[in-house]
Amino acid sequence: MSQAVKTSSLNGAVSPMIPVLVCALAIFLLSGMDAAMKSLAMAVGVYNTLLWRSAVATLVAGAAWSAGPRSRPARPVLRLHALRAAVVGIVLVSFFWGLARLPLAEAIGLSFVAPLFALFLAALLLGERIRRQAVWASLAGIAGVAIILAGQFGRESYSHGALLGTAAVLVSTVFYGYNLVLARQQALLAKPLEIMLFQNLCVAIILALAAPWLAVALPPNFWLPLAGVAMLSLAGQFLMSWSYARAEAQYLIPTEYSAFIWAIALGWFFFGEDVAWTTLTGACLIVAGCLIAARANPKLAEPIEAAV
Repeated sequence: MSQAVKTSSLNGAVSPMIPVLVCALAIFLLSGMDAAMKSLAMAVGVYNTLLWRSAVATLVAGAAWSAGPRSRPARPVLRLHALRAAVVGIVLVSFFWGLARLPLAEAIGLSFVAPLFALFLAALLLGERIRRQAVWASLAGIAGVAIILAGQFGRESYSHGALLGTAAVLVSTVFYGYNLVLARQQALLAKPLEIMLFQNLCVAIILALAAPWLAVALPPNFWLPLAGVAMLSLAGQFLMSWSYARAEAQYLIPTEYSAFIWAIALGWFFFGEDVAWTTLTGACLIVAGCLIAARANPKLAEPIEAAV
């Protein structure tokens, strides 16, 4: 690849705020996907929803990747794709299994343990220096989540299924924190379309191992919603990959907290889930954390084009 191609017009031309805003848009799209996935998982089960969504997403991403300029990933990059796919597979199964048993806002709230975990993993694994603004942003988000969860646990008695759902979501948060760090590593080595293709392909292969025992054919009326879910997933993955290639993980991680705002709205609109005052108070702290992160003037990472 020539030097002229490597140093595209994006290099040095992207405002530090743009990756943060693009990442926030990705979170919005993925929050919509979570709401749709909750409905599908309750109707046809978590496994079949994830299996067929991954298959559809692989076909779409494969067609887009094949249509443009491409090259075969090097073996180390393929290993990274496979590693992240395995981690994502654990995250998806545990999170959506728990989501089917919990209110949407509560499940999303529990998942916010992950960004704080990922913040310090970024320092450990990526060598990023944790700046004061990033710490305060994450602490504000975690404080908001703590208030929300205190209200939820104090207001309702939990069934055995809800307790298991809570445990499953907490397991997913540990792996999701690692996934956020892998996303940063992956974005520096591969373009978004390649990441989308190989992530969905590897997840589909992993899930297909259990297909002889668990897979069922979906009713015809489920394919259109499933296609919509796959497109939301792909759009969110593309924007996340683009953002993580252009800004340090510590600045993008706090934008994850904005998902709770969307969870409140989507949970109320689609599932009739109530919103307590503690939820709104916590949401204000979450927004404050996102604003702190956005005002930190994040340093740009090298664009994807310069890393391939």
